[in-house]
Amino acid sequence: MVRPFLGIGVGFPVSLDRSGQIILAAYEESVRQSIWIILGTAKGERVMRPDFGCSIYDLVFEMQTAATAGNVAQVVQDALLQFEPRIDVINVQVMPQSDQEGEKLMISIDYRVRTTNNAFNLVYPFYLERSAG
Repeated sequence: MVRPFLGIGVGFPVSLDRSGQIILAAYEESVRQSIWIILGTAKGERVMRPDFGCSIYDLVFEMQTAATAGNVAQVVQDALLQFEPRIDVINVQVMPQSDQEGEKLMISIDYRVRTTNNAFNLVYPFYLERSAG
């Protein structure tokens, strides 16, 4: 069985079950949570691993344009290729969206887990800050 290669670790966010045990993330769920952590970490945020994370936070003040969407797709794909060796990135699509919460880019990531050949999709919301002016 190849699933143990995918790993079992502490779930994200760290939380406890009803019996007080730490909730674990296993196999494909561990991979999904790893992707979420990579995208949610700005480069330089981790003191002991300043290269870890995704450069999308360098784009937070950009205008909601096709060029910004293309840049976001590229830096997301680069980060996943660098930090998540258990997957093949099939496609990264960025869709602009505006609502009462503000402007955001919905980042849709299609990926395949290498050892099981199972395909998944994860959608990550990336909020753009509006400039005061």
